[in-house]
Amino acid sequence: MWIEFGLVGILAGFLAGYLGIGGGIIVVPALIWLFSKDPQTMQVASQMAVATSLATMLLTSLSSLIAHHRKGAVAWPVVQLLAPGLLAGAIGGAILATVFSSRGLAIAFGVFALLAGLQMIIGRTFASHKALPGRIFGAFTGVIMGAISSLVGIGGGSMTVPWMLWHGRAARDAVATAAACGYPIAIGGTLSFMVLGEKAGAAGGYINWAAFAGIAVFSIFSAPIGAAVVHKSRPATIKRIFGLFLILIGLRLIWA
Repeated sequence: MWIEFGLVGILAGFLAGYLGIGGGIIVVPALIWLFSKDPQTMQVASQMAVATSLATMLLTSLSSLIAHHRKGAVAWPVVQLLAPGLLAGAIGGAILATVFSSRGLAIAFGVFALLAGLQMIIGRTFASHKALPGRIFGAFTGVIMGAISSLVGIGGGSMTVPWMLWHGRAARDAVATAAACGYPIAIGGTLSFMVLGEKAGAAGGYINWAAFAGIAVFSIFSAPIGAAVVHKSRPATIKRIFGLFLILIGLRLIWA
């Protein structure tokens, strides 16, 4: 499967830099499909896919956010506002993910991706913008984003980007900040899935380390390319491509 892991890593890394989504929107369904074909992993295919996706973001998100930071596009005050809640929510989401069956978790991911994609394509334009919330409400917002992201194995960009746009940020800056916000989610989710997997009897936790290595190595090199491309793209184009990817993946998982 090393060739498959490498191809997934290339695409996931590019999308992490281009869309600020941590690459999970590609990694999770791809790994669910690959793990479901193996009798040794098919029973926990979704949990393993989500856990491995979050682990790869430790490297993918770091590579992506460094590239965006060099362009001065990351709104670090927003990251600081959301980070505590994102970390706490990621831990809670990982715990919740172990309660779902493998198929149930795949459907949950598909429904989430479909709704998020539709919102990005046909959602209303944010003509008037809300001010950023205070520290307490910001932390609560982070908890919700972190929990959902960890539950379905994504970096949170499908929520962070629209939220940033609603608060008056440019699309490129929203993508860049979403990439940075994915890091606390990756930390909390990865550590939680390792511990939960060990308790469930899975050696090394729910993370598949072969998939992690193959995807992470290739995604590190492709993430900066995606970050460079997004800064040359029109904001409307970014949102349409983002929405289309989410819809296609959502439909594929729901009717798998």
